[in-house]
Amino acid sequence: MDRTSRILLRKIIIDLVCLCLVGFSVLAFYLFGKPYHRGFFCDDDSINHPFKPSTVTSPMLYAVGILFPICAMLVGEYFYARNSNGQSSVVLFGKVIPPWVSLAYNKIGLFGFGSMASQVMTDIAKYTIGRLRPHFMDVCKPNIDCTLPQYQHMYITDFTCTASNSTARMLKESRLSFPSGHSSFSAYAMVYLALYLQLRVTWKGSKLLKNVLQLICLMVAWFTAMSRVSDYKHHWSDVLAGLLLGIIAALIMVFAVADLFKERRVPSSSIGTAHSEKLTTLDYDVEPGMQTLFPLTSPISGTTTPSPTNK
Repeated sequence: MDRTSRILLRKIIIDLVCLCLVGFSVLAFYLFGKPYHRGFFCDDDSINHPFKPSTVTSPMLYAVGILFPICAMLVGEYFYARNSNGQSSVVLFGKVIPPWVSLAYNKIGLFGFGSMASQVMTDIAKYTIGRLRPHFMDVCKPNIDCTLPQYQHMYITDFTCTASNSTARMLKESRLSFPSGHSSFSAYAMVYLALYLQLRVTWKGSKLLKNVLQLICLMVAWFTAMSRVSDYKHHWSDVLAGLLLGIIAALIMVFAVADLFKERRVPSSSIGTAHSEKLTTLDYDVEPGMQTLFPLTSPISGTTTPSPTNK
């Protein structure tokens, strides 16, 4: 294996390890997390709603929130690279990597990292606060006779759930109301996708096509959030907090971490250089010994400008 391939492979492995670390944090919360055991008041009507199945199930949520953005980024980066003048000279194991592959790797990788980070932040709040869901009493059926006078206006913490048809997972989930995970994930994924469409959809054949696609993204997130209230899965404040968390995470990723609109801020005289830099794999700085892999090609003349380190 040549040196440049080793360096490139090392960077890919480090990225995957970082993604796995964040992903394993989410998995650890799901498998081993124990929510804070909060008590209740017998006269609290907000937790006395019936249990209902979810309108937007978790498989539906993650299928739409992951597959749609990834497919959009694959298509978007393919056409962007095809219509651009720059050429990629990134080589791995002796094979030239197409420009759209490295571009899509960057976009999808950063999107995935942001979604996992947003989920970790959501889970930290869920397990730390342990707010009871609106259907808690129906799922738990605590061994407390709330009709007795001594339990009226009393905060009850010493109780046992007696519902025979509730699984251990359902009892655990009944304590994870704040904030709404469905709301935070859908808001993150759809806001991120809407902003990505703002970057890549430049077709002049329609003035409103891009805006309609963005509106669909936002409506998907909004419907998901509202269904959590109507299904008695969350209180309205849980949904509001989840939406804010997801939106803020998406904005931070788009404008600070991924900086998707960086290429639009580059002066016109530097378009060729900016695009060549955009096509360098993983957006990492070029290391010593790799300068010849990333020539700065002018989109007009087709000439190659030596790297400053080779002057």
